[in-house]
Amino acid sequence: MSQSNISVNENGWIKWYCNLEDHHFFCEIDEFFIADQFNLYGLKQLFDHFEEALQMILSPNTPTDEDLEDDQYQMKNYTSELYGLLHARFIITPQGLTLMKSKYLQGRFGVCPRVLCERQNVLPIGLSHDLRTSRVKIFCPRCQDVYSPKKQMSDVDGSFFGSVFPHIFISVFSELNPTQPANEYVSKIFGFKVHKKKGSKFQIQQNQTEMYYYAEDHIKRLSQIQTSQQQQSQSKQSQKNDDEAEKKQKEALNAIQKLSKQKQKK
Repeated sequence: MSQSNISVNENGWIKWYCNLEDHHFFCEIDEFFIADQFNLYGLKQLFDHFEEALQMILSPNTPTDEDLEDDQYQMKNYTSELYGLLHARFIITPQGLTLMKSKYLQGRFGVCPRVLCERQNVLPIGLSHDLRTSRVKIFCPRCQDVYSPKKQMSDVDGSFFGSVFPHIFISVFSELNPTQPANEYVSKIFGFKVHKKKGSKFQIQQNQTEMYYYAEDHIKRLSQIQTSQQQQSQSKQSQKNDDEAEKKQKEALNAIQKLSKQKQKK
């Protein structure tokens, strides 16, 4: 499908799909992006009705209620998944990143549910690039953690956004990266910090120290194994040298014996 055959539509399937309930995470993909065969690479083999789904995405017509009730319109599932995988590719392009930036600044993706992040805006993320693995999640740039969105969005797959989008977004728009680190909650009883509790810094440091000693013992063990291997190698080399010397000695004795026999004959 060539770009010359594509006309930009103010309405159509893409606008209709992005305006559906719980689809506010999506941005509208540029039709010229979809028409570029390079951007479709590797997708055709994932769908039995690839061409039909692609034509539906680029359709200038908005589906009607009668269309949605039609059994033949079950192509919607294939079309939605194809659009979603294209969406994951589009939002990491300069144009897609700009559109997602606008949504981020408007808070369209929601805020971090963690109280100490102080309503930090979040970004959509998928835990896998594969279809039907998990639903879309949200990533907080401040606490660097992943959460489920406030609304379930049962028909929005995580692969529609991919696992790299938030990190590329923050790298490109570094000015939007939170400058203040995430606040940490400190357990206290009557103003005194609670130590040695499960998950406390004390326990983490203790575990790290133990791991250090384990690592040190492991290094010693590796060193002993390496020394033993070197000794075995030296022993084998020494044995080989002795065998070669004995062989040469036997050859020399044989040569002497041959010479003496020749002299006796003369």
